[in-house]
Amino acid sequence: MTQTVVTLGAHVFDVQVRPVEAIPDGQGATLVEQIRFGPAGTAAGTAVTLAKLGATVRTAGAIGTDPVGDLLLAMLARHGVDTSLVLRRDGVQTSASVLPIRADGSRPAFHVPGANLTYEPSDAPMPDITRATHLHLGGPELMGGEKAAKILAPARAAGVVTSADLLAPGDPGVLAWLAPALSALDYLLPNEEQLLGLTNAATLEAGAHALLDAGVGCVAVTRGARGALVVTAAETIAVPAFAVPVVDTTGCGDAFSAGFLRGLGLGHSLRDAAVLGSAAAALVAQGLGSDHGDFDLAAADAFAAATPTLA
Repeated sequence: MTQTVVTLGAHVFDVQVRPVEAIPDGQGATLVEQIRFGPAGTAAGTAVTLAKLGATVRTAGAIGTDPVGDLLLAMLARHGVDTSLVLRRDGVQTSASVLPIRADGSRPAFHVPGANLTYEPSDAPMPDITRATHLHLGGPELMGGEKAAKILAPARAAGVVTSADLLAPGDPGVLAWLAPALSALDYLLPNEEQLLGLTNAATLEAGAHALLDAGVGCVAVTRGARGALVVTAAETIAVPAFAVPVVDTTGCGDAFSAGFLRGLGLGHSLRDAAVLGSAAAALVAQGLGSDHGDFDLAAADAFAAATPTLA
């Protein structure tokens, strides 16, 4: 069966600058090696890598009617993502970020949420969602758990596999805000800092089990250079990261989500799905932006088979 994924939620236009160690004082200027831009966000960035890995992808969300929105849609379409479900909003800008990338690949962010904050459950294209095999909600905290549940619950009731990834830093208040939607999630894909912050747990496994107790079916948490941890009520699976030169960590979480979800759609075990997620993240990490890398599923599988891991 063909895997058809609707990625719904955050659509962001990223501008990356590399390398940056400090912002010049006053009107000063600094020469850098590279400036580029591309599609990003927990919906749009995930959509790009899913499409590269061979899924049929439709993305849904809200952007402005500005030129930045035009560029964002064009770049998504170039990667094979169907953007016909994206809404255009007058009077609000397309969400955007400027990312000064440090030499070690880490980066702070200057971010405008923009049109992402205007999306409501009534905007969701439910007939299209319920015809899909997977729904990935990127940034459910932007609308809150009660509203997110109005999209996730009917999708899950229709037999659609549901998942979500977060944008916000972890905080117990965010967990309470999201609580009404958790029982409608088959998979939640936070990073390590988000998981520990959400739950105030002493360990990742304990934090994951707190989310399972709250109703989530499975938690797959990314741990940077330590790889990923996949936790269900029955098992805990540790998957190492691949040893690659890291240029930029932007979009690595979205790439992991895409690889993991693609693996599930192909019928992989949880471990093998997480390996594909880690491979996609490693391929993206070797250049600037969420859309870095000209790879497909075969290339990602070959990379995973040939590349040593960090543990």
